[in-house]
Order: sequence, then structure tokens, then C-alpha cells
Amino acid sequence: MLDISFAGAALAGMLSFFTPCVLPMVPFYLCYMAGISMSELQGDGGIAPGARRRLIVSSVFFALGVTTIFVLLGMGATALGQAFAQWKQPLSYVAAALLALFGLHFLGILKIPLLYREAKIESTAEPTTIAGAYLMGLAFGFGWTPCVGPALASILMVASGMGDISRGALLLMVYGLAMTAPFIIAALFAQPFLRWMQRNRRFLPYVEKVMGAMLLIFAILIATNTVNRLADLMIRYAPGLTGLG
Repeated sequence: MLDISFAGAALAGMLSFFTPCVLPMVPFYLCYMAGISMSELQGDGGIAPGARRRLIVSSVFFALGVTTIFVLLGMGATALGQAFAQWKQPLSYVAAALLALFGLHFLGILKIPLLYREAKIESTAEPTTIAGAYLMGLAFGFGWTPCVGPALASILMVASGMGDISRGALLLMVYGLAMTAPFIIAALFAQPFLRWMQRNRRFLPYVEKVMGAMLLIFAILIATNTVNRLADLMIRYAPGLTGLG
């Protein structure tokens, strides 16, 4: 059966990757994990086989590190939601209000200074090792950027109302995998990806606008308690989607 929460988490994850404060960092992460310079990464001669192998393996473990943090956050949010289950209705209004604020932040109508802060952890492990790439992913998962922070917080709010820790963890796993899968694709096709980035950089601000609009819509759905009704309508008029989620 279609679960709009999981579909929304996947969409939010993909949009998070393509936001202006995540996508421009990707070339530097690729260089750092492959152990090569930017000129080598962008050169016409191609990437050396050893560096390419390091890059691909490191990107996978980086993605696992990021997703690990998200899954743990999802479990924590769900457990917290269970503890406050008796106040579910008033808390849903609070969640809707916060989602609306995040949406306005993405749209550029309202700027929230707290969302421009980052939490970082330092690691002495080399990023070109499996352990280093995984720890780097953990560090990235802890980074609260203006782009990832609001989207991630929004998904956590949804997880808190699921009532099942395993479902909350799965929701955040979907978000994490959707956000990091493009990173692995970028590692597999590093040079064509960089050329694509250069050609389409001007469209990045529009990704934020789309996410902002999506958060506002979701805020309205939560406030009016019509999320499940929308899912039922989608199943009724698009039965092919019932296999999702």
C-alpha cells in the first residue's frame, strides 16, 4: 500500500542533495575521498583506476555513515513521539507550524538564523580508508545546514508520529538513502557529473523553492489531518502506485 510519508521522505532526500548548500560541496568531497586534486578530477585524462576504486568504495561507506545517523535520529524521534502520544493532536499543530516556518525559510520569505549553524565532529581517520569514509559520513550526518536541517527536521516530525520505532527508522533510512544515492552516482561518473553541474548550476535555487512549497503543502495536510485522505485518493485514482512504500 502507498505510504505518502515514505514517498515524501524519498523526494525530500533527493531534493536535499540538489540544494545549493549540498551539491556545490560534492566535488570537494569526491577529491578528498579519492585522494586526488581538483585538477586531476576535472582533467581530460580521466581518473587513475586506483583513485576511481577508492572513490567508489569510499562514497558507499560515506553514504552508510550519513544514513546511520538519520536512522538513529528516526528511532529517537519515534520513541519521543510514543512518550507524548496523549498530546498527539496539539503536537501535530506545533509540527505543522514548524513545517510552515521551514517552508517559508526555503522560499526566502523568512530567514531563521538557527538553521545556518552547523554541528561538526572531527575525525583523524583518513577519508580514503573505509573507516575514514564512514566516519566522514557520520560527521556529515551531524551537520545541520540551512538546506538539510529543515528537511531532515520535517521528516523527523513525521517519524515521531508513527508510533513504531522500526517504521520511524525505516522512514529516515529512506530519506538518507535517497539523499546519498546521487552521491554514489556522482562517484561512479565523476567527470560527467562535474560537467553536468557546471551546465545546470543556475537551476539550484529553484530546488529550494520546490522544497519550500512541498513543506508548506505538507504543513497544511498535517494541520487539517488530511494526509491519509490524500493517500487514499492517490490509491483510488492511481492504483499503480499501491506497490510503493
